[in-house]
Amino acid sequence: MFPEWPRLATRANVERVSELSYAGGCRCGAVRYEALPPACNLCFCHCTSCRRAAGATPVAWATFTGSKFRITHGRLAETRSSAHVLRGFCAACGTCLTYRHDARGEEIDVTLGSLDEPARLTPVMHLWVEDKLPWVTIADELPQFSRGHSAPAA
Repeated sequence: MFPEWPRLATRANVERVSELSYAGGCRCGAVRYEALPPACNLCFCHCTSCRRAAGATPVAWATFTGSKFRITHGRLAETRSSAHVLRGFCAACGTCLTYRHDARGEEIDVTLGSLDEPARLTPVMHLWVEDKLPWVTIADELPQFSRGHSAPAA
C-alpha cells in the first residue's frame, strides 16, 4: 500500500500530514514533496511535451500555489523542456514530478501519479487534445480542449 519511504518518513507522520496536505514523491523515494490545498486545473494533458517528459499519454496534473509546495526530502532535479517551461524530476530514478511555466510563476503543477494517494484528486478535463495520439481514445465525458484551459479550484 505504501511505497518505499525515505528513512526520515514514518507511516504515522505521513498519514497525519496527508489529512491536511498532499504528499508524494518519486518511485525510488529519493525525492519527497508536500503540497497544501487547494488543488486546481485537474487535467489530463495530451501535449507532446508532457508525453515525452513522462513517457506516457496522457499525463494527469494538478496545479498548486508555488509557495504551498515544498520538497521534504532529497533534491528536485530540473531541466528546461522549452524556453518557458521548467520540469522537475528525480535524478536517481527519472520520475517526472513537476512542471513550472514562466508565465505562471506563482504556480507549480504536480503529476497526480506521483502522489501517495492519487485517487484523492480526479481530473476534470482533457487539455491539448490536438496533440493526442491517434490510438488514444477518450472514453469519458469530461470537457476536451484543443489546447490549454483553466478550471476552478477543486
